[in-house]
Amino acid sequence: MKIAIINKIFSLSRPTKRIIQITSDGTMILFCFWLAMALRLDGIFTEIKPESWMTLTAVIPATIFIFARLGLYRSVVRYIAEKAVTVIVIGAALSSAVLFLTSQYFVLEVPRSVAGIYFTLLVLSTGGTRLLMRTIHSAARDSDRAPVAIYGAGEVGRLLMRSLQESKNYRPALFIDDNASLHGTNIADTPILPLEAAKEKISQDSVKTALIAIGDNDLKGRRQAALSMTELGLEVRMMPKMADLISGRVRISTLRNLKIEELLGRDPIEPNHTLMTKTTRLRSVMVTGAGGSIGSELCRQILRQLPRRIVMLDVSEHALYNITEELTTVIKAHEYDVELVPVLGSVTRQDVIERAIANNAVNTIFHASAYKHVPLVEENAQEAVRNNALGTYLTAQTAGRLGVEHFALISTDKAVRPTNVMGATKRLAELAVSEAAQTYPGTKFCTVRFGNVLGSSGSVVPKFEKQIREGGPITLTHPDVTRYFMTTPEAAQLVIQSSAMAQKGDVFLFDMGEPIPILELARKMCALTGRPLHTDVTKEAPEGSIKLEITGLRPGEKLHEELFLIAGQYTGTQHPMINREIYNNSQVIDVQAEIDHLLQLTNHLEIVNYLSALPLGYSVFEAVQAQSTGL
Repeated sequence: MKIAIINKIFSLSRPTKRIIQITSDGTMILFCFWLAMALRLDGIFTEIKPESWMTLTAVIPATIFIFARLGLYRSVVRYIAEKAVTVIVIGAALSSAVLFLTSQYFVLEVPRSVAGIYFTLLVLSTGGTRLLMRTIHSAARDSDRAPVAIYGAGEVGRLLMRSLQESKNYRPALFIDDNASLHGTNIADTPILPLEAAKEKISQDSVKTALIAIGDNDLKGRRQAALSMTELGLEVRMMPKMADLISGRVRISTLRNLKIEELLGRDPIEPNHTLMTKTTRLRSVMVTGAGGSIGSELCRQILRQLPRRIVMLDVSEHALYNITEELTTVIKAHEYDVELVPVLGSVTRQDVIERAIANNAVNTIFHASAYKHVPLVEENAQEAVRNNALGTYLTAQTAGRLGVEHFALISTDKAVRPTNVMGATKRLAELAVSEAAQTYPGTKFCTVRFGNVLGSSGSVVPKFEKQIREGGPITLTHPDVTRYFMTTPEAAQLVIQSSAMAQKGDVFLFDMGEPIPILELARKMCALTGRPLHTDVTKEAPEGSIKLEITGLRPGEKLHEELFLIAGQYTGTQHPMINREIYNNSQVIDVQAEIDHLLQLTNHLEIVNYLSALPLGYSVFEAVQAQSTGL
């Protein structure tokens, strides 16, 4: 109730608050004069002669006028600072001078020393009332603001601290910093503590959120700080880029949640400019599946290389519209001389592909069109053959026949010894590119194979994020599942650079780092929100935690994915994260004939059995075993 009244007072209009300040100051002037006279005459109840009070007829209006001219009534009480204190001291000094001169000139029975006593009292009373109001406002505001820990007491942390003074959501409770020379000191009454000592303070103040205030360029430091905070059970939020905060382009209210890719990702390797531009700059580049997660990021990255034209082919009208609008906005903002050509159609129609390539004189093709959701593809095998295998075959053959210079297929680690239809059809697509490379040596074909992309439509990350938002449970197929991950921009850049190194049907494999346990991924994603993952499925989940639910491996799902057909059979390239597979496929098949035969089959089991009979490394028995035993 009291806080509501205080907030109501501070929400009054500016003119009303000025009237209150002027009335308060007038009352203080009267009080300070009375008290100064009483102290000088050695008695609070001493009778002051009426002519002495006449001095105030000049002092009160003169003082109010002086304070107004000095800007005291323009300053906001809640933000009173050194400048306001200086104004009060100067105003009180001038007010004392008016009192002294008036009383002496008109002989108004006011002792000379009263002016000095009055000055001291006026500074204390007018400054004190404002300081009191500021303290009351801060206390009322702090009651509604969540206490936070700021990790980093350097320049970025101090800037964040100043920004928090205007925040309605957060108040700093402590700083955490690894610099021992800062420990035991304060920034604006906020203590700087080492990590170990901070644990007790976090518990005492019921801190639930940590703000990371480490420079934009220190990615390793930001990641380590975030990990430390998640281990304490705190929700981690990142401050905006320092340059944006200083310039005023963003406010502290734009603090964002830490992304899981920032926690799991490697330190980025700067792309090779020569490789990025070789197959894109000033060229006509076509991306199939341009509206998908990988295809759209390829379009973004290609646009930055300033091609002559980007031909975007997709069967989804909505997805194609979105990426076209996005790129159009970027082109207008930067005044790029790049033509966008959206093509609505399917890669399974040769006439659509031919028109798109011929009408736009396409030099480079990135083939990202694919059905990739394992459970859906497992239930729709014929459509997977049509889109993944036939679509790739038609696009690659047409590219070679029409003289396209570079062709890159985006494949997957699931194509290596596949245990599902999706992987088998993508392996068939790889063979289709290999066959096209033999038939059309004038086109530099390649296949690019990598694992899961964080945040893509087929990734587990968006699914976990949704489940966490809804309070759980998080569903996991198997506690021992591991996957390779990389970020979408990183994957797109490596695809573009791989195409520049292609010679004749090369298969490029990315250095994906170490495989990540999906259970650990789920645990870290929960930790980022300050809510622990409850992994003991035999016990009731504590309040505030996210429950884990094991659902069992899905049809065709592996416990662990692979990137190489033959372990260790690869060489390096001029890019440190791209390897070239050494593998000679002695089992040559007629890809077109096999695809045609598959498309004539209507029974799901017949399609699966026929796929397993092809030299793709796919076995129905192994797929079933992988599902039931995790082997």
